[in-house]
Amino acid sequence: MWDYTDKVKEYFMNPKNVGVIENADAVAEVGSITCGDALKLMLKVEAGTEKILDAKFQTFGCGSAIASSSALTEMIIGKTVKEAEKITNQDIADYLGGLPKEKMHCSVMGKEALEAAIANYRGIDLKQLKEDEGSLVCKCFGIYEGFIKKVVQENSLKTVEEVTNYTKAGGGCQSCHPAIEEIIEKVWKEKGKYLHVGEEAPKHKPAMTNLQRIALITETIEKEIRPTLVQDGGDLELIDIAGNEVFIALRGQCAACSSATYTTGSIEGKLREMVSPDIVVHLQSD
Repeated sequence: MWDYTDKVKEYFMNPKNVGVIENADAVAEVGSITCGDALKLMLKVEAGTEKILDAKFQTFGCGSAIASSSALTEMIIGKTVKEAEKITNQDIADYLGGLPKEKMHCSVMGKEALEAAIANYRGIDLKQLKEDEGSLVCKCFGIYEGFIKKVVQENSLKTVEEVTNYTKAGGGCQSCHPAIEEIIEKVWKEKGKYLHVGEEAPKHKPAMTNLQRIALITETIEKEIRPTLVQDGGDLELIDIAGNEVFIALRGQCAACSSATYTTGSIEGKLREMVSPDIVVHLQSD
């Protein structure tokens, strides 16, 4: 029998913010009814300030899924979009006074819905984000490699059992267990801290999600790069972002400048400094 906190019981028996927001500014649907848990999250956002004025949800799932969804809405109402995107699945669990380890996937679903809703609000192609998740690992629950990798990184997971608790991956036929083990070891190998599955993992800064990377690239261009170009009569247009590749076009005086290659290099340098050292900038011409 799982041990639920009083707050989990309260938010399950008397959930907050259940319902629908008509003409919502952001909508996201994650999970699947066929897999046992599904969540639809809707946001109303104030123009200009980007303050979340209201958040409502509809959840199909267990008591922990309902409690986690309810807690998430309470946590984000009143925050700006930028503040809300910093919330982690562990924050959701902590808000509820903790969740049974076997139910941590409910808090992860809440975090996933929040990321998808913010992406929808910002006009980001959710289909493209899904494609970036790589190959399908767990066919029973439809869990992809990128999602498992992200959750392992963010929660310092070390075993297949932990991955199942946080994502459901591996909880069905178990044929994907070897693939999950490979993902766990790959995560720590990439960090320069190779571990055999089951060994203690070091604490680390969580890796950025695709959504967070896109948001930070966009913010850096708007606040750190574009103002300097505009001062000199130039400008740039952000064409696309695909993983660590950023596609831009120079505008204004920058478009005809003989130093376009130098300018592009400077933009790449600033993005590598502010976002990630693996950023590559591609200059496109009309």
